[in-house]
Parts: sequence; C-alpha cells; structure tokens
Amino acid sequence: MREELNQGLIDYLKASPTPFHATASLAKTLQAAGFKALDERETWDTESGGRYYVTRNDSAIVAFQLGTRSVIENGMRLVGAHTDSPCLRVKPQPELQRQGFWQLGVEVYGGALLAPWFDRDLSLAGRVTYSRDGRIESQLIDFQLPIAVIPSLAIHLNRDANQGWAINPQNELPPVLAQVASEDSPDFRALLADQLSREHGLVADVVLDFELSFYDTQGAAVIGLNGDFIAGARLDNLLSCFAGLQALLRAAPEETCVLVCTDHEEVGSTSMCGADGPFLEQVLRRVLPEGESFQRSINRSLMISADNAHAVHPNYADKHDGNHGPKLNAGPVIKVNSNQRYATSSETAGFFRHLCLENEVSVQSFVTRSDMGCGSTIGPITASQLGVRTVDIGLPTFGMHSIRELAGSQDLAHLVKVLSAFYSSSELP
Repeated sequence: MREELNQGLIDYLKASPTPFHATASLAKTLQAAGFKALDERETWDTESGGRYYVTRNDSAIVAFQLGTRSVIENGMRLVGAHTDSPCLRVKPQPELQRQGFWQLGVEVYGGALLAPWFDRDLSLAGRVTYSRDGRIESQLIDFQLPIAVIPSLAIHLNRDANQGWAINPQNELPPVLAQVASEDSPDFRALLADQLSREHGLVADVVLDFELSFYDTQGAAVIGLNGDFIAGARLDNLLSCFAGLQALLRAAPEETCVLVCTDHEEVGSTSMCGADGPFLEQVLRRVLPEGESFQRSINRSLMISADNAHAVHPNYADKHDGNHGPKLNAGPVIKVNSNQRYATSSETAGFFRHLCLENEVSVQSFVTRSDMGCGSTIGPITASQLGVRTVDIGLPTFGMHSIRELAGSQDLAHLVKVLSAFYSSSELP
C-alpha cells in the first residue's frame, strides 16, 4: 500500500502544477469513483447515501458523502487542506526585453523561499480567459516543457552570494524565455493563444487575461539511499489534499464525511474560494438540515485541518523546542499554539491521539520555540467561521515553501490510515 500511495502522490503532483490543475485532478478522481458534480448556480438534488463534489473558481473544491446515519445526532467528519503553494505568478503585462533576452515579469505569491528558484528548468501553467465566437471562456494550460530559467549571477560577480545575499524580486526573478532580436516585439498573449491551439485544439479570438505560475519541471520522486524520502514541489499542501482524497474514497457509507480543499491559504485565505470566505458554509447549508438542526450538526462535528509540519532538521535542530522536534517517518504531528495560530484544543488533540493509538499509527507533537513566531493554517479560520471543533495536524517536512520540499516516504500511508479511520469513526467526542 505504501508504494502505491507514494506513486499516486507523485502522479498527482505531476498533474497539479497550479491550484486549478490540483482541483481538476481531484475532481477527475472523484468523478471516476462515482461522486456526482454539483453546480452552485443550479438547484441541488441530494439524498442520503449520495456522494457529491462542487468546485469554486476552478481552484477550490468541497467533496462530501451524505451518510445514512443522522447528521444531527452523529455530526460530520471534516478534513481540510489547501490547493495553493508559494510560487512565481506572471504579471498582467509581463513582457520584458533586456540585453537581447525575452523575460517575463513575475510577482511572488506567498512566503516563498526564493533562492531555490534559481537555475531550475521552469515551465508555465494556469488558467487563461479568452473570447471565441463572441463568448468568453476559460481553459487550463500547461506548457509542460522547460521553457524558462532564472540564471544565477556568477560568484565572481557577486562575492557576497554565500554571505547572506538579499534577493530583489523585482530585478532578479524575471525568468529568461528566449533570445530575441532587437527589432522583435514578443507577444505573450500570442504565445498563450498558440498554446491553447496546441493543447486543446481551439482558436481564441483574443486572449483576455490569465493566472499563470512558473513551476519546476523536475518531477517528484522517492529518494535516499534506502528510499526514505519523497522530494517534490508543492508537498505543502497537495500532500494533505491527496491523503484526504484517498481517505474519503475509503469512508464508511454510514457517516457524513467532507473534504474541503480551499485556495489562497498562503496569502491569508481571504477570498471567495479561500477558507476565510463563505464557500464551505454555503455548501453545508445547502445539504444539511436548516435552523437549529444545522447548528446541532455543526456542534456534533469535528474537523481535522491537515497541513504540513516542520520536521526537526539535523543541521538546524536548535530551531525547535527540545521536547517538540517531529521526525520524518514517525507519523503525523499534532500542532499546538496557545495563541490560536493552530485551532487544536486538549479535547480535539486527545481524540486524534486516541485515533492514532487505536489504529497503530505513531503520533507526534509540535510547539514552536517560545522565542520564535508561529505560522498558521486554515484550522483557526474554519473553526471561527463555522464554530466547528478542530485539530491541526500535518506530516513533517523539510524545506517548506521551497521549490522542492522533502517528506518521509512512510508518512503518507500513516496519514491516509488515520484519516480513513476518522471518516469511518462511529463516535466523535
């Protein structure tokens, strides 16, 4: 099972260079498993025992199973994750010509580690909006081939490169696409129109706009002398999206189970399709009983917010609290913060720990050092939006927010096992 899950994750990462593609990949798998697509603009006809999914903005998805047991009496089991990752996004008017090179202006999305973006074989993917025959349409594209690079400046010209070099995103990050003659005027929208034709066989009258991200073409892989690790882009947080999907596909039919993967977590989640928006609540209000029964259902429910955790790094062990250094391949991590950067309580942590023990899954704890700041997740946001009890957990990783992150090759199976048990749990605290 472990090898099969790891390969499934690798395939999912390859198919998901952007939140749009990640959502489309999830929807494709759900549909193949018998989940029915719902359209927010139409009337929904749902029934007990049914399995459904709905997307918003093509970049967020809520998938759910309506169990045969009463949700008012037994609550819901929710797992939350996010589809976005730190990256370089193309600006609206990106064309640059400098020293005979065609480059594209980019904007840093989220808290990206910038240094690893240099000297990588980059491709481009995302969503393009265009007009065709008088209609406005959108389509996903993925160049797949390495079409760009951000070359480093040689150390001979930057003697301070290894002494703490501050990267200027405006000047130093525009990727190089090609050499061009001085009289040429490259047209990025024309390039996108050509890609639409090649990839989808359609002819756009005008490319109107786009949301495109550069990504590393080096695929994810199981690595290490003994195959101990998975290396790849966007493990934060597509690893959790994939694990939640696998668990939902295994859910017991009696329980009402929800998987929510929202966009924009890396930039605060405040959007129509982010966790700090109305998406999840609006979906639930359409499928759960109304009024007091809705609130009773929420109050009997529990959510697992799954997002990656910082593993203790052998070269930087002092960055962790001595008693709270999660290890790779030692199981999921319960994340705690007294200032509510994580939504974990003693009750929800105790439930998750008990669930792990019952299913023979090792479990760890993480608290940041008291003299360091703490990141956050969708957990506190969703808990405050819905009033649902929440536990923040995640798999330990190295290099979070790098263009290539590292996780333990055994941990995905651990997480899928415990999330599957959660979705099938007959009792919540």
